[in-house]
Amino acid sequence: MSREHHDDVREPAVTVLLDPDWASGSLVDDVRRGLTRTPKRLPPKWLYDDEGSRLFDAITRLPEYYPTETERSIIVEHADDIVAACDACTVVELGSGTSDKTRMLLDAFAGAGRLQRFVPVDVSEATLRDAADMLSRRYPGLDVQAVVGDFTLHLGQLPPAADDGRRMVAFLGSTIGNLYVEERRAFLGALADSLDDGEWLLLGTDLVKSVDRLVAAYHDSQGLTRAFVRNSLVVLSRELGADFDLDAFSYTPLWDAHMERMDLRLRAEMPQRVRIPGAGIEVELGLGEEIHVEISTKFRIAQLAAELDEAGFEVVRTFTDAADPADGDFALTLARRRPA
Repeated sequence: MSREHHDDVREPAVTVLLDPDWASGSLVDDVRRGLTRTPKRLPPKWLYDDEGSRLFDAITRLPEYYPTETERSIIVEHADDIVAACDACTVVELGSGTSDKTRMLLDAFAGAGRLQRFVPVDVSEATLRDAADMLSRRYPGLDVQAVVGDFTLHLGQLPPAADDGRRMVAFLGSTIGNLYVEERRAFLGALADSLDDGEWLLLGTDLVKSVDRLVAAYHDSQGLTRAFVRNSLVVLSRELGADFDLDAFSYTPLWDAHMERMDLRLRAEMPQRVRIPGAGIEVELGLGEEIHVEISTKFRIAQLAAELDEAGFEVVRTFTDAADPADGDFALTLARRRPA
């Protein structure tokens, strides 16, 4: 990078919307609510501590686990088409992390002379600050306005588009598939409410495919997904003093044909009474009782269009990894907020 480009680098702005005690308080609330109900449930966000993030990164590189690289290939092939199909000048990324895949999209916006502002949103302040610094250097002159926040809580507080233009919200990785139906409906409705008429959504979704391929993707031969899901109990032991017997749980990935989703659970192979002093509760687990840790819904193109329509979006383009979208493994859907 030339000296001139160095001079053009703009210092990123970082807005912290999460209370410093948010994580600990939210964890306690989720554990009390989730482990005292039937069936027991833990939100998947607690999978992603440092070790969980490391394990998930390793999972995305497994030959059985196709979603990450398939989505990346679609962005590589269609980034210019996505930019040409919309009129956004500001990109907002929900759950941005390191913004790895999004850089290819930002490159396309920059190449078209349309990249004015980037708003990465994530709960990890350290990761967000590192990514914001890197992006500011990668795109001299870019206005980076990072937001430390939870996309289920802070959609209405996101920065506006630059120069009275339009935003495109990127929600990639089929993260939306981790939401239960009622959560998904509420999220899409809140997202539509937070956008102005004519603003954009780029949504990444995994598609329905053969059960054998789906189960293989979530039950890998190296046992990484098993370790990843069991790590949720490690988090509770470390953060809240829980005394789970980790060796007494088996990993059970199931395909729910009715809801068309993978359901990742931990099954107690012996009865346990678990003390969780940090949450002030004790939990009884019977033989064979399960803790639901994560779902991963798989979508059909028509179903997705109907859900987006219900929320107030109209689908403009659908990009997949196959010539016929019905044969694709993964989809990127570009949708626009309809006038209210």
